[in-house]
Amino acid sequence: MLRWNNFGDLAGGDESSLKKTELMMRNDKKFLLILIFMAGVLILKAQQNNPITQKLDEYLISANKFHKFNGSALIAQHGKILLQKSYGYKIFAKHVLNDNNTIYQIGSITKQFTATVILKLQEEGKLSLKDNLNKYFPEFKYAGKITLENLLAHTSGIYNYTNDIDAEDSAIVCNPINKKLVTDILFRHKPAFKPGIQFQYSNSNYYLLGLIIEKVTGKSYEQNVRDIIFTPLQMDHSLFDFKNSPDTNIATGYRTINDTSQIEATAYRWDSTVSYAAGAIFSTTSDIYKWAKAICSKKILSADSWQEALMPRLQHYGYGWYIDSLYGHKTIAHGGGIPGFTAYLCYYTDEDITIILLTNEGWFNEGLATINSTLSAILFQQPYELFQKQVFVELPSETLKKYIGRYDFDKKHHVYITLENGTLQMEAPQGGLPKSPLFAQDETNFYLKIIDARIEFVKDAAGNITELISHYNDKIEVCKKVN
Repeated sequence: MLRWNNFGDLAGGDESSLKKTELMMRNDKKFLLILIFMAGVLILKAQQNNPITQKLDEYLISANKFHKFNGSALIAQHGKILLQKSYGYKIFAKHVLNDNNTIYQIGSITKQFTATVILKLQEEGKLSLKDNLNKYFPEFKYAGKITLENLLAHTSGIYNYTNDIDAEDSAIVCNPINKKLVTDILFRHKPAFKPGIQFQYSNSNYYLLGLIIEKVTGKSYEQNVRDIIFTPLQMDHSLFDFKNSPDTNIATGYRTINDTSQIEATAYRWDSTVSYAAGAIFSTTSDIYKWAKAICSKKILSADSWQEALMPRLQHYGYGWYIDSLYGHKTIAHGGGIPGFTAYLCYYTDEDITIILLTNEGWFNEGLATINSTLSAILFQQPYELFQKQVFVELPSETLKKYIGRYDFDKKHHVYITLENGTLQMEAPQGGLPKSPLFAQDETNFYLKIIDARIEFVKDAAGNITELISHYNDKIEVCKKVN
Protein backbone atom coordinates (compact mmCIF):
# COMPACT_ATOMS: atom_id res chain seq x y z
CA MET A 1 0.00 0.00 0.00
CA LEU A 2 1.29 3.46 -0.88
CA ARG A 3 1.75 5.75 2.09
CA TRP A 4 2.40 9.48 2.26
CA ASN A 5 5.84 8.98 3.87
CA ASN A 6 6.93 7.08 0.76
CA PHE A 7 6.69 10.35 -1.16
CA GLY A 8 9.13 12.35 0.97
CA ASP A 9 8.42 15.56 2.81
CA LEU A 10 5.91 17.40 0.61
CA ALA A 11 6.45 20.65 2.42
CA GLY A 12 10.21 20.71 2.13
CA GLY A 13 11.10 18.26 -0.71
CA ASP A 14 13.13 19.35 -3.76
CA GLU A 15 11.57 19.89 -7.22
CA SER A 16 12.53 16.40 -8.39
CA SER A 17 10.77 14.80 -5.43
CA LEU A 18 7.64 16.84 -6.06
CA LYS A 19 7.56 15.77 -9.72
CA LYS A 20 8.00 12.13 -8.72
CA THR A 21 5.22 12.52 -6.19
CA GLU A 22 2.87 14.05 -8.76
CA LEU A 23 3.66 11.30 -11.28
CA MET A 24 3.05 8.54 -8.73
CA MET A 25 -0.28 10.12 -7.72
CA ARG A 26 -1.39 10.31 -11.35
CA ASN A 27 -0.44 6.69 -11.93
CA ASP A 28 -2.23 5.70 -8.76
CA LYS A 29 -5.44 7.41 -9.94
CA LYS A 30 -5.17 5.75 -13.38
CA PHE A 31 -4.72 2.38 -11.70
CA LEU A 32 -7.77 3.00 -9.54
CA LEU A 33 -9.87 3.96 -12.58
CA ILE A 34 -8.74 0.81 -14.38
CA LEU A 35 -9.73 -1.32 -11.37
CA ILE A 36 -13.18 0.34 -11.25
CA PHE A 37 -13.65 -0.22 -14.99
CA MET A 38 -12.57 -3.87 -14.76
CA ALA A 39 -14.91 -4.46 -11.82
CA GLY A 40 -17.78 -2.99 -13.85
CA VAL A 41 -16.96 -5.25 -16.79
CA LEU A 42 -16.82 -8.33 -14.55
CA ILE A 43 -20.17 -7.46 -12.95
CA LEU A 44 -21.72 -6.92 -16.39
CA LYS A 45 -20.38 -10.26 -17.66
CA ALA A 46 -21.66 -12.03 -14.55
CA GLN A 47 -25.12 -10.54 -15.15
CA GLN A 48 -25.06 -11.53 -18.83
CA ASN A 49 -24.11 -15.13 -18.00
CA ASN A 50 -26.93 -15.53 -15.47
CA PRO A 51 -29.96 -17.23 -17.13
CA ILE A 52 -32.41 -15.40 -14.85
CA THR A 53 -30.78 -12.09 -15.77
CA GLN A 54 -31.07 -12.95 -19.45
CA LYS A 55 -34.79 -13.62 -19.07
CA LEU A 56 -35.32 -10.38 -17.11
CA ASP A 57 -33.47 -8.45 -19.78
CA GLU A 58 -35.31 -10.18 -22.64
CA TYR A 59 -38.65 -9.26 -21.07
CA LEU A 60 -37.70 -5.60 -20.55
CA ILE A 61 -36.40 -5.41 -24.13
CA SER A 62 -39.81 -6.61 -25.32
CA ALA A 63 -41.49 -4.07 -23.02
CA ASN A 64 -39.38 -1.30 -24.51
CA LYS A 65 -40.05 -2.48 -28.07
CA PHE A 66 -43.80 -2.17 -27.55
CA HIS A 67 -43.53 1.13 -25.63
CA LYS A 68 -44.38 -0.31 -22.22
CA PHE A 69 -41.08 0.58 -20.55
CA ASN A 70 -38.75 3.46 -21.33
CA GLY A 71 -36.40 3.90 -18.40
CA SER A 72 -34.07 2.15 -15.95
CA ALA A 73 -34.41 -1.04 -13.93
CA LEU A 74 -32.50 -2.52 -11.01
CA ILE A 75 -33.23 -6.01 -9.68
CA ALA A 76 -31.24 -7.47 -6.79
CA GLN A 77 -31.29 -10.34 -4.31
CA HIS A 78 -29.27 -10.81 -1.11
CA GLY A 79 -27.19 -7.73 -1.92
CA LYS A 80 -26.25 -9.00 -5.38
CA ILE A 81 -27.45 -7.04 -8.40
CA LEU A 82 -29.02 -9.41 -10.93
CA LEU A 83 -29.81 -6.68 -13.45
CA GLN A 84 -29.10 -2.99 -13.66
CA LYS A 85 -29.82 -1.68 -17.11
CA SER A 86 -31.53 1.17 -18.95
CA TYR A 87 -33.80 1.05 -21.98
CA GLY A 88 -34.92 3.66 -24.48
CA TYR A 89 -34.18 7.34 -24.67
CA LYS A 90 -33.59 10.02 -22.07
CA ILE A 91 -34.09 12.68 -24.75
CA PHE A 92 -35.63 11.42 -27.99
CA ALA A 93 -35.04 14.62 -29.98
CA LYS A 94 -31.28 14.44 -29.35
CA HIS A 95 -31.04 10.61 -29.44
CA VAL A 96 -29.66 10.55 -25.90
CA LEU A 97 -30.13 7.13 -24.33
CA ASN A 98 -31.19 6.46 -20.77
CA ASP A 99 -28.36 5.11 -18.61
CA ASN A 100 -27.89 4.04 -15.01
CA ASN A 101 -27.19 7.64 -13.97
CA THR A 102 -30.47 8.96 -15.39
CA ILE A 103 -32.60 10.81 -12.85
CA TYR A 104 -36.38 10.31 -12.84
CA GLN A 105 -39.19 11.76 -10.77
CA ILE A 106 -40.47 8.99 -8.50
CA GLY A 107 -43.92 10.45 -7.74
CA SER A 108 -45.73 8.84 -4.83
CA ILE A 109 -42.77 6.73 -3.75
CA THR A 110 -41.91 10.07 -2.09
CA LYS A 111 -44.57 9.21 0.49
CA GLN A 112 -42.25 6.59 2.03
CA PHE A 113 -39.68 9.28 2.74
CA THR A 114 -42.31 11.60 4.23
CA ALA A 115 -43.62 8.83 6.49
CA THR A 116 -40.08 8.00 7.62
CA VAL A 117 -39.37 11.62 8.58
CA ILE A 118 -42.64 11.78 10.54
CA LEU A 119 -41.77 8.59 12.43
CA LYS A 120 -38.27 9.91 13.14
CA LEU A 121 -39.73 13.10 14.59
CA GLN A 122 -42.03 10.99 16.76
CA GLU A 123 -38.98 9.12 18.08
CA GLU A 124 -37.41 12.49 18.92
CA GLY A 125 -40.54 13.55 20.83
CA LYS A 126 -41.37 16.40 18.46
CA LEU A 127 -44.80 15.06 17.54
CA SER A 128 -47.07 12.06 18.02
CA LEU A 129 -49.08 10.09 15.49
CA LYS A 130 -51.98 10.46 17.93
CA ASP A 131 -51.88 14.25 17.56
CA ASN A 132 -55.08 15.73 16.21
CA LEU A 133 -54.74 17.80 13.09
CA ASN A 134 -56.19 20.90 14.78
CA LYS A 135 -52.94 21.14 16.77
CA TYR A 136 -51.27 22.19 13.51
CA PHE A 137 -54.18 23.54 11.46
CA PRO A 138 -56.80 25.03 13.79
CA GLU A 139 -58.30 26.86 10.80
CA PHE A 140 -59.49 23.54 9.30
CA LYS A 141 -63.05 23.03 10.53
CA TYR A 142 -62.85 19.22 10.67
CA ALA A 143 -59.28 18.90 11.98
CA GLY A 144 -60.26 17.96 15.55
CA LYS A 145 -61.28 14.42 14.61
CA ILE A 146 -58.36 13.64 12.28
CA THR A 147 -55.01 12.33 13.55
CA LEU A 148 -51.58 12.19 11.95
CA GLU A 149 -52.03 8.42 11.85
CA ASN A 150 -55.13 8.93 9.67
CA LEU A 151 -53.03 11.00 7.26
CA LEU A 152 -50.28 8.37 7.04
CA ALA A 153 -52.75 5.52 6.44
CA HIS A 154 -55.04 7.42 4.01
CA THR A 155 -58.01 7.06 6.36
CA SER A 156 -58.69 10.76 6.92
CA GLY A 157 -61.29 11.25 4.19
CA ILE A 158 -59.65 14.56 3.27
CA TYR A 159 -60.27 15.78 -0.27
CA ASN A 160 -57.49 15.05 -2.77
CA TYR A 161 -56.20 18.43 -3.99
CA THR A 162 -54.67 16.98 -7.17
CA ASN A 163 -58.21 16.26 -8.40
CA ASP A 164 -58.42 19.98 -9.12
CA ILE A 165 -55.32 20.10 -11.34
CA ASP A 166 -56.10 19.94 -15.07
CA ALA A 167 -54.14 20.65 -18.24
CA GLU A 168 -55.24 24.28 -18.26
CA ASP A 169 -53.55 24.76 -14.87
CA SER A 170 -50.05 24.18 -16.27
CA ALA A 171 -49.18 27.88 -16.08
CA ILE A 172 -49.68 27.61 -12.32
CA VAL A 173 -48.42 24.14 -11.39
CA CYS A 174 -45.27 24.27 -13.51
CA ASN A 175 -44.00 27.10 -11.30
CA PRO A 176 -43.37 27.40 -7.55
CA ILE A 177 -46.66 27.94 -5.73
CA ASN A 178 -47.69 29.27 -2.35
CA LYS A 179 -48.60 26.33 -0.10
CA LYS A 180 -51.68 28.21 1.07
CA LEU A 181 -53.10 27.73 -2.41
CA VAL A 182 -53.22 23.99 -1.75
CA THR A 183 -54.51 24.15 1.82
CA ASP A 184 -57.27 26.53 0.70
CA ILE A 185 -58.42 23.87 -1.77
CA LEU A 186 -58.52 20.94 0.64
CA PHE A 187 -59.76 22.85 3.70
CA ARG A 188 -62.94 23.99 1.96
CA HIS A 189 -64.09 20.38 1.51
CA LYS A 190 -65.78 18.26 4.15
CA PRO A 191 -64.06 14.87 4.65
CA ALA A 192 -65.72 12.10 2.65
CA PHE A 193 -66.23 9.88 5.71
CA LYS A 194 -65.61 9.60 9.44
CA PRO A 195 -61.83 9.35 9.95
CA GLY A 196 -60.47 5.86 10.48
CA ILE A 197 -63.33 3.80 9.01
CA GLN A 198 -62.41 3.81 5.31
CA PHE A 199 -59.38 3.94 3.05
CA GLN A 200 -59.26 6.65 0.41
CA TYR A 201 -55.94 7.46 -1.23
CA SER A 202 -55.39 11.21 -1.13
CA ASN A 203 -52.26 13.21 -1.89
CA SER A 204 -53.55 15.85 0.50
CA ASN A 205 -52.71 13.59 3.46
CA TYR A 206 -49.01 13.64 2.69
CA TYR A 207 -49.01 17.28 1.62
CA LEU A 208 -50.22 18.16 5.11
CA LEU A 209 -47.61 15.88 6.68
CA GLY A 210 -44.93 17.85 4.82
CA LEU A 211 -46.26 21.09 6.29
CA ILE A 212 -46.33 19.55 9.77
CA ILE A 213 -42.68 18.50 9.39
CA GLU A 214 -41.81 22.13 8.67
CA LYS A 215 -43.87 23.44 11.58
CA VAL A 216 -42.24 21.21 14.22
CA THR A 217 -38.64 21.47 12.96
CA GLY A 218 -38.41 25.04 11.68
CA LYS A 219 -36.69 23.66 8.56
CA SER A 220 -38.02 23.00 5.08
CA TYR A 221 -39.44 19.60 4.25
CA GLU A 222 -36.69 19.09 1.70
CA GLN A 223 -33.93 19.83 4.22
CA ASN A 224 -35.45 17.35 6.67
CA VAL A 225 -35.43 14.62 4.02
CA ARG A 226 -31.80 15.41 3.19
CA ASP A 227 -30.68 15.49 6.83
CA ILE A 228 -32.57 12.39 7.97
CA ILE A 229 -32.38 10.17 4.86
CA PHE A 230 -30.42 11.34 1.82
CA THR A 231 -27.18 12.31 3.58
CA PRO A 232 -26.87 9.31 5.95
CA LEU A 233 -27.59 6.90 3.09
CA GLN A 234 -25.35 8.80 0.64
CA MET A 235 -28.21 9.24 -1.80
CA ASP A 236 -26.18 11.87 -3.61
CA HIS A 237 -28.18 11.83 -6.84
CA SER A 238 -31.61 12.40 -5.30
CA LEU A 239 -33.08 15.89 -5.44
CA PHE A 240 -36.04 18.22 -5.60
CA ASP A 241 -36.58 20.03 -8.89
CA PHE A 242 -37.65 23.60 -8.20
CA LYS A 243 -38.36 25.30 -11.51
CA ASN A 244 -36.09 22.81 -13.31
CA SER A 245 -32.76 21.70 -11.86
CA PRO A 246 -29.64 22.29 -13.99
CA ASP A 247 -28.64 18.63 -13.51
CA THR A 248 -28.23 17.28 -17.05
CA ASN A 249 -28.89 13.71 -15.88
CA ILE A 250 -32.60 14.46 -15.39
CA ALA A 251 -34.60 12.77 -18.14
CA THR A 252 -37.11 14.54 -20.31
CA GLY A 253 -40.56 13.28 -19.36
CA TYR A 254 -42.97 12.07 -22.02
CA ARG A 255 -46.71 11.73 -21.89
CA THR A 256 -46.81 9.31 -24.83
CA ILE A 257 -44.20 7.29 -26.68
CA ASN A 258 -45.14 5.27 -29.77
CA ASP A 259 -43.83 4.31 -33.19
CA THR A 260 -44.75 7.62 -34.80
CA SER A 261 -44.34 10.27 -32.12
CA GLN A 262 -43.08 11.15 -28.67
CA ILE A 263 -45.18 13.74 -26.86
CA GLU A 264 -43.22 15.57 -24.17
CA ALA A 265 -44.78 16.34 -20.81
CA THR A 266 -42.32 19.19 -20.21
CA ALA A 267 -45.01 21.86 -20.58
CA TYR A 268 -46.96 20.09 -17.84
CA ARG A 269 -44.10 19.20 -15.48
CA TRP A 270 -45.23 19.99 -11.97
CA ASP A 271 -42.90 22.01 -9.80
CA SER A 272 -41.74 20.33 -6.60
CA THR A 273 -43.79 22.77 -4.53
CA VAL A 274 -46.92 21.30 -6.13
CA SER A 275 -46.27 17.58 -5.63
CA TYR A 276 -44.22 18.39 -2.49
CA ALA A 277 -44.27 15.74 0.27
CA ALA A 278 -46.69 13.61 -1.75
CA GLY A 279 -44.53 13.17 -4.85
CA ALA A 280 -41.68 15.64 -5.44
CA ILE A 281 -38.51 13.55 -5.22
CA PHE A 282 -36.26 12.80 -8.22
CA SER A 283 -33.81 9.91 -8.02
CA THR A 284 -31.86 7.12 -9.73
CA THR A 285 -32.10 3.33 -9.51
CA SER A 286 -28.84 3.22 -7.55
CA ASP A 287 -30.07 5.72 -4.96
CA ILE A 288 -33.42 3.99 -4.59
CA TYR A 289 -31.54 0.73 -4.09
CA LYS A 290 -29.69 2.36 -1.19
CA TRP A 291 -33.10 3.28 0.21
CA ALA A 292 -34.40 -0.29 -0.27
CA LYS A 293 -31.37 -1.71 1.57
CA ALA A 294 -31.99 0.75 4.40
CA ILE A 295 -35.55 -0.57 4.73
CA CYS A 296 -34.24 -4.15 4.71
CA SER A 297 -31.63 -3.48 7.40
CA LYS A 298 -33.95 -1.22 9.44
CA LYS A 299 -31.73 1.86 9.26
CA ILE A 300 -32.79 5.46 10.04
CA LEU A 301 -35.65 4.36 12.33
CA SER A 302 -35.91 2.08 15.35
CA ALA A 303 -37.20 -1.47 14.96
CA ASP A 304 -40.48 -0.44 16.64
CA SER A 305 -40.99 2.43 14.19
CA TRP A 306 -40.34 0.18 11.20
CA GLN A 307 -42.82 -2.33 12.55
CA GLU A 308 -45.39 0.46 12.86
CA ALA A 309 -44.68 1.71 9.34
CA LEU A 310 -44.97 -1.71 7.71
CA MET A 311 -48.10 -2.90 9.52
CA PRO A 312 -50.90 -3.39 6.97
CA ARG A 313 -54.08 -1.50 7.74
CA LEU A 314 -57.13 -0.81 5.56
CA GLN A 315 -56.61 -1.87 1.93
CA HIS A 316 -53.24 -3.41 2.95
CA TYR A 317 -51.72 0.08 3.35
CA GLY A 318 -49.12 0.86 5.99
CA TYR A 319 -47.43 4.24 6.24
CA GLY A 320 -46.27 4.95 2.68
CA TRP A 321 -46.25 1.30 1.59
CA TYR A 322 -48.73 -1.30 0.43
CA ILE A 323 -48.09 -4.55 2.30
CA ASP A 324 -49.44 -7.46 0.30
CA SER A 325 -48.29 -10.61 -1.50
CA LEU A 326 -47.54 -11.70 -5.03
CA TYR A 327 -47.20 -15.33 -6.13
CA GLY A 328 -47.50 -16.25 -2.46
CA HIS A 329 -44.55 -14.08 -1.38
CA LYS A 330 -44.91 -11.12 0.98
CA THR A 331 -44.24 -7.72 -0.57
CA ILE A 332 -43.93 -4.12 0.49
CA ALA A 333 -44.40 -1.93 -2.55
CA HIS A 334 -45.57 1.39 -3.93
CA GLY A 335 -45.94 2.97 -7.33
CA GLY A 336 -45.56 6.55 -8.41
CA GLY A 337 -46.94 8.50 -11.34
CA ILE A 338 -46.77 12.14 -12.30
CA PRO A 339 -46.87 13.86 -15.71
CA GLY A 340 -44.00 12.39 -17.72
CA PHE A 341 -42.70 9.90 -15.14
CA THR A 342 -43.74 6.60 -13.55
CA ALA A 343 -41.99 4.54 -10.90
CA TYR A 344 -42.35 1.33 -8.92
CA LEU A 345 -40.49 -0.09 -5.93
CA CYS A 346 -41.18 -3.62 -4.72
CA TYR A 347 -39.36 -5.46 -1.95
CA TYR A 348 -39.89 -9.15 -1.12
CA THR A 349 -39.19 -9.32 2.60
CA ASP A 350 -38.56 -13.05 2.99
CA GLU A 351 -36.52 -13.52 -0.19
CA ASP A 352 -34.63 -10.20 0.10
CA ILE A 353 -35.50 -9.33 -3.51
CA THR A 354 -35.68 -5.72 -4.70
CA ILE A 355 -37.28 -4.57 -7.96
CA ILE A 356 -36.88 -0.91 -8.93
CA LEU A 357 -38.47 0.49 -12.08
CA LEU A 358 -38.12 4.15 -13.07
CA THR A 359 -39.40 5.56 -16.38
CA ASN A 360 -39.61 8.90 -18.16
CA GLU A 361 -42.94 8.11 -19.82
CA GLY A 362 -46.49 7.82 -18.60
CA TRP A 363 -49.35 9.51 -16.87
CA PHE A 364 -50.11 8.63 -13.26
CA ASN A 365 -48.71 5.13 -12.76
CA GLU A 366 -49.62 3.45 -16.05
CA GLY A 367 -48.44 -0.12 -16.46
CA LEU A 368 -45.51 -0.64 -14.07
CA ALA A 369 -47.36 -2.86 -11.59
CA THR A 370 -47.84 -5.45 -14.32
CA ILE A 371 -44.21 -5.20 -15.41
CA ASN A 372 -43.21 -5.72 -11.78
CA SER A 373 -45.53 -8.73 -11.66
CA THR A 374 -43.97 -10.34 -14.74
CA LEU A 375 -40.42 -9.71 -13.53
CA SER A 376 -41.48 -11.35 -10.28
CA ALA A 377 -42.90 -14.30 -12.23
CA ILE A 378 -39.49 -14.76 -13.87
CA LEU A 379 -37.72 -14.64 -10.50
CA PHE A 380 -40.13 -17.17 -8.96
CA GLN A 381 -40.17 -19.38 -12.06
CA GLN A 382 -43.84 -18.77 -12.81
CA PRO A 383 -45.38 -18.69 -16.32
CA TYR A 384 -45.03 -15.39 -18.16
CA GLU A 385 -45.24 -13.94 -21.64
CA LEU A 386 -43.19 -11.38 -23.52
CA PHE A 387 -44.99 -8.29 -24.75
CA GLN A 388 -46.71 -8.55 -28.10
CA LYS A 389 -48.50 -5.99 -30.19
CA GLN A 390 -52.00 -5.33 -28.87
CA VAL A 391 -54.86 -4.92 -31.30
CA PHE A 392 -57.96 -3.01 -30.25
CA VAL A 393 -61.33 -2.91 -31.96
CA GLU A 394 -64.08 -0.32 -32.11
CA LEU A 395 -67.46 -1.50 -30.85
CA PRO A 396 -70.71 0.29 -31.73
CA SER A 397 -72.32 2.45 -29.05
CA GLU A 398 -75.35 0.16 -28.85
CA THR A 399 -73.05 -2.70 -27.86
CA LEU A 400 -71.09 -0.60 -25.34
CA LYS A 401 -74.29 0.52 -23.61
CA LYS A 402 -74.81 -3.07 -22.39
CA TYR A 403 -71.78 -2.77 -20.09
CA ILE A 404 -72.93 0.41 -18.30
CA GLY A 405 -73.78 -0.03 -14.64
CA ARG A 406 -72.60 -0.69 -11.12
CA TYR A 407 -70.71 -3.87 -10.28
CA ASP A 408 -70.27 -4.94 -6.65
CA PHE A 409 -67.22 -6.75 -5.30
CA ASP A 410 -68.74 -6.68 -1.82
CA LYS A 411 -71.03 -4.39 0.16
CA LYS A 412 -68.43 -1.62 0.39
CA HIS A 413 -66.49 -1.90 -2.87
CA HIS A 414 -68.12 -1.02 -6.16
CA VAL A 415 -66.99 -0.62 -9.77
CA TYR A 416 -68.79 1.83 -12.05
CA ILE A 417 -68.82 1.50 -15.85
CA THR A 418 -69.93 4.54 -17.82
CA LEU A 419 -69.93 5.52 -21.50
CA GLU A 420 -68.43 8.88 -22.41
CA ASN A 421 -67.74 10.11 -25.95
CA GLY A 422 -67.95 6.60 -27.35
CA THR A 423 -65.48 5.12 -24.83
CA LEU A 424 -66.21 2.95 -21.82
CA GLN A 425 -64.86 4.36 -18.56
CA MET A 426 -64.14 2.32 -15.42
CA GLU A 427 -64.01 3.79 -11.91
CA ALA A 428 -63.57 2.21 -8.47
CA PRO A 429 -63.57 5.04 -5.88
CA GLN A 430 -63.07 2.84 -2.80
CA GLY A 431 -60.21 1.00 -4.49
CA GLY A 432 -58.40 4.17 -5.54
CA LEU A 433 -59.02 3.76 -9.28
CA PRO A 434 -59.96 7.07 -10.96
CA LYS A 435 -62.22 7.16 -14.01
CA SER A 436 -60.13 5.49 -16.72
CA PRO A 437 -60.81 4.37 -20.32
CA LEU A 438 -61.29 0.76 -21.33
CA PHE A 439 -60.01 -0.42 -24.74
CA ALA A 440 -61.89 -3.28 -26.39
CA GLN A 441 -60.00 -6.32 -27.66
CA ASP A 442 -63.30 -8.06 -28.45
CA GLU A 443 -66.81 -8.02 -26.94
CA THR A 444 -65.61 -9.89 -23.85
CA ASN A 445 -62.10 -8.62 -23.09
CA PHE A 446 -61.05 -5.04 -22.47
CA TYR A 447 -57.73 -3.47 -21.56
CA LEU A 448 -57.39 -1.06 -18.61
CA LYS A 449 -54.22 0.82 -19.53
CA ILE A 450 -53.75 2.81 -16.33
CA ILE A 451 -52.86 -0.36 -14.38
CA ASP A 452 -52.24 -2.71 -17.32
CA ALA A 453 -55.10 -5.06 -16.40
CA ARG A 454 -57.46 -7.24 -18.42
CA ILE A 455 -61.14 -6.66 -17.72
CA GLU A 456 -63.42 -9.52 -18.71
CA PHE A 457 -67.21 -9.20 -19.00
CA VAL A 458 -69.41 -12.29 -18.57
CA LYS A 459 -72.74 -12.71 -20.38
CA ASP A 460 -75.69 -14.96 -19.61
CA ALA A 461 -77.54 -17.07 -22.18
CA ALA A 462 -79.65 -14.06 -23.17
CA GLY A 463 -76.57 -11.92 -23.86
CA ASN A 464 -76.95 -9.72 -20.78
CA ILE A 465 -73.81 -8.68 -18.86
CA THR A 466 -73.79 -10.34 -15.44
CA GLU A 467 -70.22 -10.01 -14.11
CA LEU A 468 -66.99 -8.10 -14.43
CA ILE A 469 -63.77 -10.03 -13.80
CA SER A 470 -60.55 -8.13 -13.19
CA HIS A 471 -57.29 -9.91 -14.09
CA TYR A 472 -54.51 -7.90 -12.45
CA ASN A 473 -51.05 -9.12 -11.45
CA ASP A 474 -51.67 -12.65 -10.17
CA LYS A 475 -55.11 -11.80 -8.74
CA ILE A 476 -58.61 -12.37 -10.12
CA GLU A 477 -61.53 -10.40 -8.69
CA VAL A 478 -65.17 -10.96 -9.62
CA CYS A 479 -67.77 -8.19 -9.40
CA LYS A 480 -71.49 -8.85 -9.86
CA LYS A 481 -73.52 -6.45 -11.98
CA VAL A 482 -76.39 -5.00 -9.93
CA ASN A 483 -77.93 -2.44 -12.31
